[in-house]
Amino acid sequence: MKLTGAQIIVETLLEQGCCTTFGYPGGAVLDIFDALYESRDRITNIRTAHEQGAAHAADGYARATGKVGVVIATSGPGATNLVTGIATAYLDSVPMVAITGNVASGLIGRDSFQEVNITGITMPVTKHNYFISKTEKLADTIREAFTIAKSGRPGPVLIDIPKDVLTQKVEFTPKPPAPFFPIPKVKEEDLDQLAKKIAACRKPYIYCGGGVIASECSSEIITLAEKIDGYIGSSMMGLSAIPDTHPRYLGMQGMHGRYSSSMALDECDLLLVIGGRFSDRSTGNKSKYAQHAEIVHLDIDQAEINKNIPVSLGIVGDIKDALKRLISKVKAAEHAQWSSRISALREEEKKQQQVLSWKSELTPYKLIEAVREKTEDDMPVATDVGQHQLWTAQHYAFAKPRTFITSGGLGTMGFGLGAAIGASIGTGKKSVLFTGDGSFGMNLNELATVAEYQIPVAIVIMNNGVLGNVRQWQTMFYHKHYSNTNLTQKVDFIQLAGAFGLPGYKICALSELKPTIKKAFEQDGPVVIDCRIDKDEFVLPMIPPGGSMENILVQYMDPTV
Repeated sequence: MKLTGAQIIVETLLEQGCCTTFGYPGGAVLDIFDALYESRDRITNIRTAHEQGAAHAADGYARATGKVGVVIATSGPGATNLVTGIATAYLDSVPMVAITGNVASGLIGRDSFQEVNITGITMPVTKHNYFISKTEKLADTIREAFTIAKSGRPGPVLIDIPKDVLTQKVEFTPKPPAPFFPIPKVKEEDLDQLAKKIAACRKPYIYCGGGVIASECSSEIITLAEKIDGYIGSSMMGLSAIPDTHPRYLGMQGMHGRYSSSMALDECDLLLVIGGRFSDRSTGNKSKYAQHAEIVHLDIDQAEINKNIPVSLGIVGDIKDALKRLISKVKAAEHAQWSSRISALREEEKKQQQVLSWKSELTPYKLIEAVREKTEDDMPVATDVGQHQLWTAQHYAFAKPRTFITSGGLGTMGFGLGAAIGASIGTGKKSVLFTGDGSFGMNLNELATVAEYQIPVAIVIMNNGVLGNVRQWQTMFYHKHYSNTNLTQKVDFIQLAGAFGLPGYKICALSELKPTIKKAFEQDGPVVIDCRIDKDEFVLPMIPPGGSMENILVQYMDPTV
């Protein structure tokens, strides 16, 4: 059958299993939106308030479901507004296909109205991108884009399409969904080597990165840890891979990681890193990172091996398959001294937390715990970036993979609301957004989206009147020079919610916390919760930038006092 290029886009998306897109219309993509209108009974586009919000929504959709997120934007500023969202997905290995329109082929390169070289702009932050010059190539290009986005280490792919390519009619032949590229199997000799190292160690520690979630190997890691009497920690991107309540799990490690997890990594004699990238926020001073351990790195991406941290054994290939085979190779072990040491570290951590949470007033920890009491285990939780993100990472008890939606690599303030929208739509569940007044101010225009579509997002604002994380650094490392971190715009978030027709609740005291959270979570649709917290509440523990476990701060002592 003969279809226009725009109709081919819609049919190919449906063919790939995509029934929801996110985007914003404009001149260069009017034909795509017309085709979406014609097929509105089969595919839905969520029109966001801004293209950046659409990109973050497609990202959140992908993280929460494991499917490829799709975003559509027009040429020029529409396309460039996607760049931050595409870069966010790229840094966190999220499968996304971005479709942008461009001016007609005859106008390319002539500085035409709303023309921009978006393939050139996004080349550093995409796995691959395409400029389509012929309508005949459109369907197979989209299929290939889906394969690239979801194969191996996932990531975003961009397809830029001139307007005339969208209007021309060509023959279209449906095909099955695009396959994954085959993942290479790990070599048997590499697993034999690893099994020997495990047999020889006395203090094993397994470190989960985001690749554990992407490869869906949580159960294999738990089985391995139990068999070798090891313990498990994670990067921020690895959070939710292992249930927080599992006795083998110690929590997030790194600059703001849990004390027991970071100390265990520092003291272990075998560090098995699975699907991680050794981010500087995880390693601190690289010369002192896991200095007592032999480090083994298992990853799907050859480029990550020895990139940031030298390892004694780098293993590349299918993580899930490798772990299944490894479990059958290792012998059951017991490490009583290591288990005793872990118990001592956990007790020390518990004492530190009691010091931090002794206050009788409202604290971020109490807020997070109160929200967790009202959430289901499979409910997606998104964050923006800042102190609220780190408190959530430390204290929210995640129980199932793909329930923590955050920007770990790029650290994108303004990511959260769009991501919470996409996660809710993708899962069909209520989602929670933990945000700060600073981050929320960057993309609060997406309140229009949650209001229009009545997307059930519970927006929890940790409102301290400052850019909390930056202010914490200014307090600790910049002699309290609070340059541009006091937020004096005095936004009334409850009135703002009302302007969008949304219910809003304010919490100013501990006595108001649980009754208000209960009332807010009884709402079926979106709700805004403005929670006032102390601007001098810090995220602790903290390893100072460039520091190591020798420098860990478990409480802040003001040197001027």
